[in-house]
Amino acid sequence: MVNLKNYEIWFIVGSQDLYGEETLRQVAKNAGVMAEEFARDPVFPAKIVLKPVAINPAGIRKLFEEAAAAPACAGIITWMHTFSPSKMWIQGLAINTKPILHLHTQFNRDIPWSTIDMDFMNLNQSAHGDREHGYIYARMGLPRKVVAGFWQDAEVRRRMSVWVRAACARSDGWTSTVVRIGDNMREVAVTEGDKVEAQVKFGWQVNTWGVGDVAALYNKVSDADAEKLVKEYEKAYEFAPDLKQKGAGRTAVLEQAKIEIALKKLLENENAGAFTTTFQDLHGLTQLPGLAAQRLMEQGYGFGAEGDWKQSMLLRAAKVMAQGLPGGVSFMEDYTYHMEPGNESALGAHMLEVCPTIAERGKSRASKCIRWANS
Repeated sequence: MVNLKNYEIWFIVGSQDLYGEETLRQVAKNAGVMAEEFARDPVFPAKIVLKPVAINPAGIRKLFEEAAAAPACAGIITWMHTFSPSKMWIQGLAINTKPILHLHTQFNRDIPWSTIDMDFMNLNQSAHGDREHGYIYARMGLPRKVVAGFWQDAEVRRRMSVWVRAACARSDGWTSTVVRIGDNMREVAVTEGDKVEAQVKFGWQVNTWGVGDVAALYNKVSDADAEKLVKEYEKAYEFAPDLKQKGAGRTAVLEQAKIEIALKKLLENENAGAFTTTFQDLHGLTQLPGLAAQRLMEQGYGFGAEGDWKQSMLLRAAKVMAQGLPGGVSFMEDYTYHMEPGNESALGAHMLEVCPTIAERGKSRASKCIRWANS
């Protein structure tokens, strides 16, 4: 699974050179304190990296050029410690390619009423500077996330961390491939989509591989490697008695293990973050990837059944965003309703293809569903 600590979120603090070196040194010092606290706070899943104080158009443009060229940079947090004139941010923001969070905060929580003077006012102008900064985003029509509040508050950091996770998922999407095994299920409308537009907007590379590509790898998997993987299955699943001994059920589980090994090899070869299958196209495979789909989702891959590549990449993004959090996320479909008054619900499922990360029990069950998949 993706390690979010491999991503960086750049922290750019705005000011200007009007106030003199002493004020700028204090701005840099305060920004360093904030960055260090952010870096130590486990609520942030990625690295918070402090950049030089932005004080003029050339420096600001250089920072955004560097961010665009830095693969590890998943997003940028901007904050105006003092007043930072908007016009000098235009060139930098115009070439920006990374998600932005505008943090509208202030270094000090309280106004020191008994000692406040113009030096303090010049240094602590976030109320003025961040409004100016917000204006230029609006004027340029730029998308951004705005979080307002005191930077040490837990709720402010929680909201920031949600954006950090989304920024990391967006970065992952720009470097990942969706491997479609065959096409989508025939005559289904919802699984159709514009793959070119998806790549333009989200970076998703959605391409097709034949079932034969998986089958060729499947045929190379040894019985010994399959048995070894089934031993892992036995630790993770409750096996029905007939799956523990030779017979049709055990053979089906071994086939699932071979499919998982083959699929994972293909996904690794293609630097894929997600994949799709369809039960209308199994030529060369003995059964639908069921346990294989479960296990690969558990390892962090996105999945969509019946060729639904949009669902597979959305699941991948959700898994990246949820990394390190309790619980899990899974591909699932609404299947059937329970319409008892006052106790209405919908049953979600999709054959074998539900991720174990959302199971309540310590172990999921493997029984009749394996035999069904082999029929």
